[in-house]
Amino acid sequence: MNKAANDFLTLHEIVKAARGNLEDNHWDYLMGGADTETTFKRNRQGLDSLAFRPRVLNDISGLDPSATLFGQTLRIPLLLAPIGSLQDLEPGGGATAAKAAAEFGAISILSSVCQPGLEAVAEAAPGRNRIYQLYVRGDDEWIDDHARRAIEADYTAFCLTVDLDHYGRRERGISKGYLSTSRRAAENEIFQERLNWYDVKRFKDNHAIPLILKGIATAEDAAQAVELGVDGIYVSNHGGRQLDHGRASIDILPEVVAEVGGKATVIVDGGIMRGTDVVKAMALGADAVGIGRLQGLGISAAGQAGIVRALELLEIEIRTCLALLGVTGYAELDETYLHAAEPVAQAHALSAFPLLEEDY
Repeated sequence: MNKAANDFLTLHEIVKAARGNLEDNHWDYLMGGADTETTFKRNRQGLDSLAFRPRVLNDISGLDPSATLFGQTLRIPLLLAPIGSLQDLEPGGGATAAKAAAEFGAISILSSVCQPGLEAVAEAAPGRNRIYQLYVRGDDEWIDDHARRAIEADYTAFCLTVDLDHYGRRERGISKGYLSTSRRAAENEIFQERLNWYDVKRFKDNHAIPLILKGIATAEDAAQAVELGVDGIYVSNHGGRQLDHGRASIDILPEVVAEVGGKATVIVDGGIMRGTDVVKAMALGADAVGIGRLQGLGISAAGQAGIVRALELLEIEIRTCLALLGVTGYAELDETYLHAAEPVAQAHALSAFPLLEEDY
């Protein structure tokens, strides 16, 4: 049994432990968003604006919460989203997250600005449940070098983040003069600014590894990506940390799923904190769901064991939700299991955890 199981019986307790372990600057880095934090709050509000329509008197004895992604079987349909400064939250950084994903049966996505780096993380967590995410900081040859290294290190897929043409203004940190380690180390940002559809085509023409584009927020861009043969469409608004006043990821998801039409894998993140959030995304057509802040809370609470325990609790919540919806798996779900509803609480960073004191 995971050694954190007895310490954390609910996700609330993981959040509380994480807050106690993190200094204010690191807490703000993890839990903050851009400018007014409107996009950040809308991610949560969008999820809270969906109610369930359960079916009853179905035999759910064969319930199976697992999923498959890029040929890998996942215990639940979940990825650990890339976090650039994970090492600020826990010294092991990306290696800790990768080991937690391997232990539980999830997939981790390593950010290119996360320590200890591509090869070191692969060595720490051998296997095929790793994806490499790149912020472009160099020319075509530089990109090709990272692709070759990722293939040699046996990463399952390669991910380009496409919503970072310009850094968003995260005022929680700006007001205190704080920059995360990954932001302080950022250089050659002109290459990310120049990233365009030609670069996507060139990558697909030159590298056999599956390509994911992270940061898709419209059906139009999803269509362009599919036309170029992109393998994974990752719906994301960067957790509300880039463009302010954007739409909630869960609100974007249906138009992207409809446009993709099964021609590519669809992943979504943004505000995912509970098992019910995962099920809602799957009902709207996602193939997998990413968690960023919840991953950060888990690693801050208890390192590798903290992430694993967060995933275990999500699995419990997912199983409960599927059973009470009257289904045995995600293939039985569709939008008819959801209904528009008014949120019962105001959305904020931790509104998914109402048992916490308000000053969190």
